[in-house]
Amino acid sequence: MRFRDRGHAGRELGGRLRVLRDEGALPDPVVLALPRGGIAVAREVARALGAPLDVLVVRKIGAPFEKEYGLGAIAGDDPPLYDKTALDRLGLTEEDLAPVVERERAELHRRAQRYRQGRPAPDLRGRTAIVVDDGLATGSTARAALRHVRRQGPARVVLAVPVGAPEAVGMLSSEADEVICLHQPVSFTAVGVWYDNFEQLTDDDVLKALRGD
Repeated sequence: MRFRDRGHAGRELGGRLRVLRDEGALPDPVVLALPRGGIAVAREVARALGAPLDVLVVRKIGAPFEKEYGLGAIAGDDPPLYDKTALDRLGLTEEDLAPVVERERAELHRRAQRYRQGRPAPDLRGRTAIVVDDGLATGSTARAALRHVRRQGPARVVLAVPVGAPEAVGMLSSEADEVICLHQPVSFTAVGVWYDNFEQLTDDDVLKALRGD
């Protein structure tokens, strides 16, 4: 299964979730996008469900020598969540990554403030929180997001993505009440491989989606 772009993926994912909603499995849903990439998918999911759309900013903790090499993630003001196996493999400690965490925490707060523009975070107590991203590679950022959301007291936590590595989907099945993943290719390689158009999104794209533009 391939997707033309994130909007197409969101409509496909929204169709699957709408069936669950109609079966009563997603009472009082609120859709939480992991920006930036997840916002274009989540917008379509929120439309399909007639649910409010909001964001949950999560930042990957990258290796000091290669920021794209994920070693963990942070969400909100929660403590960093590390991949202990990856740290051991590289001979790094949590102390080694303190400057990276400080930098990513500052960027997390910057984005959250810009996206929210003074709006409070949604009250998730007793609701179905649906966390949406454009795909799962290692699952480290989604895991941090799910644990952060769980602390807010929702009745149910669902992770919904168009495509994901089978290993990541399996790992996250213990973090969410349900994981919905439309496509789990054995030869995963990277999220962007499964999209014809996987252009980078901007802060303005996120703000437009939240305004419903």
